[in-house]
Amino acid sequence: MTGPSRVHHNKQIVQDVFDALANSNPQPLMAHLADDFRFVIMGSGSWSRSYDGKEAVLAELFAPLRARLGRITTIPQRLIAEGDHVVVQARGRNTTVDGRAYDNSYCNVLRLENGRITEWIEYCDTLLIEAALGPPSAVGRGCG
Repeated sequence: MTGPSRVHHNKQIVQDVFDALANSNPQPLMAHLADDFRFVIMGSGSWSRSYDGKEAVLAELFAPLRARLGRITTIPQRLIAEGDHVVVQARGRNTTVDGRAYDNSYCNVLRLENGRITEWIEYCDTLLIEAALGPPSAVGRGCG
C-alpha cells in the first residue's frame, strides 16, 4: 500500500473503531489489536504505565475498567493521520457502576502496522481516573 492510501486506510480503521466505541461496542477494536499490542497511559497516577501484550492489556487494563464502568463510551472529536500514526481527540461519557460520572478527555496516539493497532498512547486526566475509579489494585476488590 502506498503512503497516501496507507494513511487513509489507517485513519478509516481508527475511525471505525472509535465510531463503535462511541456506541459502547468494543468488537472492532478487538478485531484490530495486534498480539503484541501495547497500551500506555501517560502520567504519574496509579493507572499510568505501559501494558505490554494484548493479553496483558485485556486482563490488567480493559477488564478492570469494564468492571468499574460497565458500559464504556468514548466519542471521537478529531482524527489526524500521518504515516502509521493516527491521533484521536476524544471525550468519554461514562458512569461508574456505583453511579458516579466519569467523563474524561483524551488525546490518543495510535500506531498501526498492516491494518493492526500495535500501540496506543493515551494522554488524559489521570487524577480524574483515580478519583472516579480508585487505584487499579482496588478495582478487583470492588473498592474505589
